[in-house]
Amino acid sequence: MTGTKSSRDRILEAAVAMTGERLGAGLSVRAVAARAGVSTGSLRHHFPTQRALQDAVLTAVYDTVVSDDSVIHDTSLPARDRLIACLRLVLAPAAPGAPSRKAWGNVYRTFIAAEQTEELRRTYLAVEREGQRRIEYWLAVLTDQGALAEGDNTRRARFLNTVLGGLSVERALPAGESLLTVETETLAMAVDAVLGSG
Repeated sequence: MTGTKSSRDRILEAAVAMTGERLGAGLSVRAVAARAGVSTGSLRHHFPTQRALQDAVLTAVYDTVVSDDSVIHDTSLPARDRLIACLRLVLAPAAPGAPSRKAWGNVYRTFIAAEQTEELRRTYLAVEREGQRRIEYWLAVLTDQGALAEGDNTRRARFLNTVLGGLSVERALPAGESLLTVETETLAMAVDAVLGSG
């Protein structure tokens, strides 16, 4: 029932659904507004730029898929374990094997094999930005708690994001040994490197 939701919520719901239906497809203001049942002026009121809309969509997706607040703030666990658990949340949506192959196939077709348009570039960079923002948030929490020395969290997050990218590709490829063991060892090494940086 759309009557009880704000126009902003309806716009965001419509944009998230459209993004899920066509990865890499741009979010046309007119199409999103029509699907949400609002005017383009209303959409522009809430999201003045294409980037603002795209960033809000990706934040909503990450907040749903990678719900991390209870994990990163659970001080009953060591900082190392909390950060590893948060990074695992990013990997969790695409299970090893066929699901990961399908996900990477979509990424390949959308962002690598397709003609590189400015719209595709913006979409990919928005996804990258949101992943980076999420990891920087986790690192900021650990820094605020004194579990991580002050330092360049942007650089640290970039490193962890790169490790996650490699592990997600590895999930799509045939594995000779226990993927869980390899992932755990790799995440532990990466987190140890970050926590030991100063």
